[in-house]
Amino acid sequence: MTDLSITDNLAAYTLANKVRFVTAASLFDGHDASINIMRRILQSNGVEVVHLGHNRSVDEVVTAALAEDVQGIAISSYQGGHVEYFKYMLDLLRQRGGAHIKVFGGGGGVIVPEEIADLHAYGVTRIFSPEDGQRMGLVGMIQWMVEQCDIDLSQYSPTALAPLREGPIADRHRPLAQLITALENDKASPALRAELLAAAEGLPVPTLGITGTGGAGKSSLTDELIRRIRLDQGDALNIAVISIDPSRRKSGGALLGDRIRMNAINPWAGQSRVFMRSLATREAGSEISQALPDVIAACKVAGFDLVIVETSGIGQGDAAIVPHVDVSMYVMTPEFGAASQLEKIDMLDFADFIAINKFDRKGAQDALRDVAKQYQRNRELWNQRPEEMPVFGTQASRFNDDGVTALYQGLLPKLAQFGMKTQAGVLPVETVRFSSGRNVIVPPARARYLAEISDTVRGYHKNTAKQVKLARERQQLRESKRMLAAAKAGLDLGADFDELIAERDGAMEAGAKKLLAQWPDMQAAYAGDDYVVKIRDKELRTRLVSHTLSGT
Repeated sequence: MTDLSITDNLAAYTLANKVRFVTAASLFDGHDASINIMRRILQSNGVEVVHLGHNRSVDEVVTAALAEDVQGIAISSYQGGHVEYFKYMLDLLRQRGGAHIKVFGGGGGVIVPEEIADLHAYGVTRIFSPEDGQRMGLVGMIQWMVEQCDIDLSQYSPTALAPLREGPIADRHRPLAQLITALENDKASPALRAELLAAAEGLPVPTLGITGTGGAGKSSLTDELIRRIRLDQGDALNIAVISIDPSRRKSGGALLGDRIRMNAINPWAGQSRVFMRSLATREAGSEISQALPDVIAACKVAGFDLVIVETSGIGQGDAAIVPHVDVSMYVMTPEFGAASQLEKIDMLDFADFIAINKFDRKGAQDALRDVAKQYQRNRELWNQRPEEMPVFGTQASRFNDDGVTALYQGLLPKLAQFGMKTQAGVLPVETVRFSSGRNVIVPPARARYLAEISDTVRGYHKNTAKQVKLARERQQLRESKRMLAAAKAGLDLGADFDELIAERDGAMEAGAKKLLAQWPDMQAAYAGDDYVVKIRDKELRTRLVSHTLSGT
């Protein structure tokens, strides 16, 4: 085994290239504590991490690695099928143009030395064992991985635009991803970049920019909009999603975590209609990447019908996305403070649409009214009612939310104005502009039904414990009275004991007293070989004793 215990040299290592990793826990594996620790250490070492979470299939991991054009994949696998999982991952990478991507893994003591040797021989770069962790420590292992992946990916990037124009659009995803890497790292030739921008000029491909405050639910709302586009338009449109997350100033690393929210980007019926790429802001100093204009142009040239750009979270005075898109949408929540705070939000001057997400929260209706009025004031649309402003109340976390559908149906004609090819939709037309709760799976009155069941069970156990205590004390008092009377003949203890016994007896429920009174008969009924029940003068017998083949 290679000696990896020299961590002093690793600590002094400085990255020569931007390193990107995909991290995940394997399919059927819900243990994500270790991979979360690993991806945090990767970020602190300057790595841009595309985190997929737990329970991820090989196809999902490989698709993400190819679209994100990463140098490495880090997998935590405790589910027992690691040999097949890692080998299949290498097979898919080799088949789909990612043979140079390095694969790392770990699974504590689940992956035994013989299996580690087998996987190394098959092509896995490293499976870390518990002994490796003891020698190197977590940071040492991560730094070794980063050093192995510090390679320049521009050598794999296309040098012409032909790969972005030829063949089925699904086959263009990989060269597009590699060209985006070259553009983001400023490694594409000036001539190729100029040709790209010229080719994208005038293409009728609309760009939708989605921005908003951090934690407002931009990724979830984007995913729901993509789902509705695919459902309503018969999955006939090709969509490119560019998701931007902030870089950490101290380390240069980044958590590119929006892909974990995306469920509608996977192939439907074998059709890969959606391409997603995550970007870090790096040294841009704003909510977008400096390479964004070039990346949008590349997506247009690659033949997509719609480009969606989701920015990182922004503050009140940020609106950097507006010059780069045709249609802009601002996502916020009802908790924006006093109504006067709306006057400070720059995007309310520029956004074509506003989504108040998490509309189930308190004060949502008031927020809808206040934002609509502020939008009206900012645009001086005095000839229109506030209810006609493009302000929508949405709840992206709710299945089939009518507020999200209304937002989509408002966006569709606007995108069509900028060249998106649309057809007659199949989704019912929504007449409201906010989440009504009409399509909710669990009605509001039953939203706490699991908690109610839990409360009922806890209440039953609490009451049972109380009845047991009363019954035990009643029995103890009766026995104490009997024992004292037997030990000291003629001693009058009746009044005191009877009062205490009556107090316990009165506090007990009638059902509990009945069960205790029936207990001797119940014991006798189950003591025999048969349990006998009489119903309408008919005797029913249930055999209580049976003999096994062994004679017991």
